[in-house]
Amino acid sequence: MAQDRNTEPDYIRPVRRILVGVLVAALGVSFVLWRVDSPRMEQFRAALIDAVVPSFDWALLPVAKAVNMAENFRSYARIYEQNQELRRELQQMRAWREAALQLEQRNAQLLDLNQVRLDPQLTHVTGVVLADSGSPFRKSVLLNVGARDGVQDGWAVMDGLGLAGRISGVGHRSARVVLLTDTNSRVPVVVQPSGQRALLTGDNSALPILDFIETPDEVRPGDRVISSDDGGVFPAGLLVGEVVMGADRRLRLRLAADYERLDFLRVLRSRPMERITDAGGLIAPEFPPLELPSEDAAPQDGDG
Repeated sequence: MAQDRNTEPDYIRPVRRILVGVLVAALGVSFVLWRVDSPRMEQFRAALIDAVVPSFDWALLPVAKAVNMAENFRSYARIYEQNQELRRELQQMRAWREAALQLEQRNAQLLDLNQVRLDPQLTHVTGVVLADSGSPFRKSVLLNVGARDGVQDGWAVMDGLGLAGRISGVGHRSARVVLLTDTNSRVPVVVQPSGQRALLTGDNSALPILDFIETPDEVRPGDRVISSDDGGVFPAGLLVGEVVMGADRRLRLRLAADYERLDFLRVLRSRPMERITDAGGLIAPEFPPLELPSEDAAPQDGDG
């Protein structure tokens, strides 16, 4: 008759009993060896550990490989998430670039339609920063351009992107630039898009203060700030920075100029604009007075 598949062979049970007995005996001997307090037994245990434990490296190798695989999987997951985030940011930047190009083209078209004439006198001369004489009480730098290059006191200075300061002291071959962060710096500015006028005051910190704002409630962090021509100090429309809220809950300005890398500075050659002093001439031109005919004048032919 065919043997039933669910019935175990006769030799499996004895072998199982022998293996269980050997395991129990080995565990008992190990327990006895580790519980006996004897110098010889201690030497025997040390020798046994030195002989057996190093040979278990092959058993620990799969565990180490599994741990490394788990760490690599986590790092790959982080890299994948960063890659997806960079893809989203790149897509947004492409959209912003397209919008910027469209705005630039639109601005050029509007300037052409309005026949706007930019100031031809607003040229510049670039100088190298010779030394930084900044201190806890003064923020200024020296340039290698001076009176020989036509530099005059009070001219605006930019780092290529934003307003950095103004000329304060001119020598023959050098000039001193007082930065916007200096305590002696006072610059009139305009906050966009609200059009609020303010005064940018330096306090020797990286974030100058916006003082004397006409309507502070209309100014928000992130607003763009440009220079104003009030007082004839600076040309209008120069980028200054962005409005931020300071730790002291005061409106401050994050400057567009990179003060950490002031290697070259651009001095703007600006000329004072012609001032209109006669307000009546602006309303209507003056005409010569009309001459009325005298009463003694003889009447012309045909008059009654």
